[in-house]
Amino acid sequence: MVKVNLSTKLPVSTKQVWDLIGNFNALPDWHPAVERSEIEEEEGGRGVIRRLHLLGGGTVVERLERLDDSEHLYSYEILESPLPVADYHATLRVREEEGGCTVEWSSEFEPKGAPEQDAAAVIQGIFDAGLENLKKMFGG
Repeated sequence: MVKVNLSTKLPVSTKQVWDLIGNFNALPDWHPAVERSEIEEEEGGRGVIRRLHLLGGGTVVERLERLDDSEHLYSYEILESPLPVADYHATLRVREEEGGCTVEWSSEFEPKGAPEQDAAAVIQGIFDAGLENLKKMFGG
């Protein structure tokens, strides 16, 4: 199992950041690689699905596993993706800290069709792009 964990500090309140990123359908509002997101209910009422349409083409389908507004986190899994990963689970969390907050993005997965280090580099690049854009948006 490969793990990728990144975080960034922001000089604003947890509430300000969570108001932007805490909606499972909000990824296009802050991640530069996501053009749009569509939410749908999974058949049989098993959960909420988001279909992410990436800039330049490609679609990622994810299922919300947990959403906790009081803890400022959500967890999700990838169901379909062009990414070199399988059995992918991730959590996005915002923690209150003195002088602001920290956004943490963590994942666990198995590499698929690529060496472990290459798969990890792809996921790290996705996390980096999102966290760097949050720093541009909020300062940091």
